[in-house]
Amino acid sequence: MNQSFENRIAWVVGASSGIGAEIALQVNAAGGTVVLSARNEEKLKAVQDRLKYPEKSLCLPLDLEDQTDFAAKVNVVIDAFGQIDYLYNNGGLSQRGEAAATDIEIDRRIMEINYFGNIALTKAVLPYMQKQKSGHIIVISSIAGKFGFYLRSAYAASKHALQGFYESVLLEEAKNNIFVTLAYPGKINTDISKSALNQDGKEHGVMDHNQATGMSAEVCVKKLLKAVTKRKKSILIGNKEIWAVHIKRFFPALFWRIIRKQSPT
Repeated sequence: MNQSFENRIAWVVGASSGIGAEIALQVNAAGGTVVLSARNEEKLKAVQDRLKYPEKSLCLPLDLEDQTDFAAKVNVVIDAFGQIDYLYNNGGLSQRGEAAATDIEIDRRIMEINYFGNIALTKAVLPYMQKQKSGHIIVISSIAGKFGFYLRSAYAASKHALQGFYESVLLEEAKNNIFVTLAYPGKINTDISKSALNQDGKEHGVMDHNQATGMSAEVCVKKLLKAVTKRKKSILIGNKEIWAVHIKRFFPALFWRIIRKQSPT
């Protein structure tokens, strides 16, 4: 891992907590310089204080819902470090609400953050990666990007959309030596369920059982970074829940019998 990240510049979006914070910690511990981005600057600085090499870092607040200043944000990173070797697109918002009871504006907001915000930053970074003829974009999707699930209609839709976009980028940018890894975490022990939007557009505010009993963020990120160093195009990360993806592919009738019995939280 040290060989891949030492003296490289890694921009981590959604770095204030959970998987994003752990990515920053592990990449920095391996000698990488990390740019920490999320909305909450105070939380970013708290993560920065935990870095092994805090001098090799930059806090750069960023809101995926407001894409008007992305070009300026990219310029800040380029001015500071001269290049961007890795872009970890990890920021996003989950959901806990039935489709029929969820106002369309909530669907639009989740799509704006999880999809349009995500790809807008990539589009802002790509010209610099093209110029340097190198780069690696890592997209933190979800197992919900492989199949729909209770209370996740907008969230699952946004994650499915990311797969189509980034598989296309993977093909188009191979000529520029730019690579893409799509990661599909299952049940990971983070606070994602707490900040999820319910059908009224308010925070769910509860640590779901699925998250509380899930794989630790530390183990998740170790598996992720191993896949990044091996230049894997995609990786499923989790415990037994990730087998649902394979069951759906090879035994679809069995998949639907199993999945309808699963707890949504």
